Amino acid sequence: MKSSHTSIAGRRVIVGMSGGVDSAVAALLLKEQGAVVEAMHMTNWEDDDGYCTAADDLQDARAICEQLGIPLHHVNFAREYRDRVFEYFLDEYRRGRTPNPDVLCNREIKFGVYLDYAERLGGELIATGHYARTAVVDGHTALLKATDLSKDQSYFLHAVCEEALAMTLFPLGNLLKEDVRRLARDNGLPVFDKKDSTGICFIGERPFREFLSSYLPAQPGPMKTPEGDVVGQHQGLMYYTLGQRQGLRIGGRRDASDEAWYVAAKDVTGNTLIVVQGDHPLRYSCALEAADPHWINGQPAELVAGGELCCAVKLRYRQADQGCHVTAGDDGTLVVGFDEPQADVTPGQFAVFYDGDRCLGGAVIERTDTGAEALRKTG
Repeated sequence: MKSSHTSIAGRRVIVGMSGGVDSAVAALLLKEQGAVVEAMHMTNWEDDDGYCTAADDLQDARAICEQLGIPLHHVNFAREYRDRVFEYFLDEYRRGRTPNPDVLCNREIKFGVYLDYAERLGGELIATGHYARTAVVDGHTALLKATDLSKDQSYFLHAVCEEALAMTLFPLGNLLKEDVRRLARDNGLPVFDKKDSTGICFIGERPFREFLSSYLPAQPGPMKTPEGDVVGQHQGLMYYTLGQRQGLRIGGRRDASDEAWYVAAKDVTGNTLIVVQGDHPLRYSCALEAADPHWINGQPAELVAGGELCCAVKLRYRQADQGCHVTAGDDGTLVVGFDEPQADVTPGQFAVFYDGDRCLGGAVIERTDTGAEALRKTG
């Protein structure tokens, strides 16, 4: 296994400059390695309603580039973002699912239209502040986990194509977050202590329900137990996700224990939220079906041969790797069986597959065995 880029001295690299500490240090390191560095700041969301930090981020990006002595390009991809990411986000919520727009943002915007634009600027390579690594494995550019596993972002990058990864540098891949902030401080970068952004980029710090209700009408309905007993009212299925405990507002009941209530399933047709108490079996799945798989370096040989792929899977960001076995259906779907039952597996999220540190790819979770069982029980 070797690095996918042996030397970048003298090569023109376009860095995605968000205005945060990670992209700032990425640019700093590339300059130190002798690259001809330019920066590009993307505007992907334009609504200015008091929650958006885009204007401040652009000013921070300008200050960073002035400090480093590199040119800054400002591009607006808001139309592409709405068409390729935000419409998908809304459609998934209409279906009662819980999407992960950051995966699509990486595939369609940061490693799609941004990469195309960077090439038009004369960039030979692009770079970002993601915590991930690449390496050449058997002649292919492979995606690897970052050294700092607490910050690893390979989960969000699994849908990026190999060709884009081959043109990408991840300067922070071998660094710890604390080292990144130290480098920023020691080199006088003004964002060395800037707070990391969290959550979905276009929602920011605003209340999620307030934001979503401005695009999709809320339809309140009943909360039921698997036995069909009504125990409360939900405010709209789109506001809840599987495994959710907070905000259910189910009071103490004489016919129930003191255990906490959790969301176990959604009945979109009946506009019903199915809830259970504690470690209920309906929260756990032994298998899932996933669609639209993307394999970074091509479909694994075991699946091509019609066999079973034994690997690890993450069903959500920051989850520890879970052992699994994968088979491919004739219709392009995947069936993933878990070595151990998994809690609160959520349709609309991504199952991302790993072989050790190497990210193989992923697919969209469509349904689970116990999710279907929950609906049958209440039906």
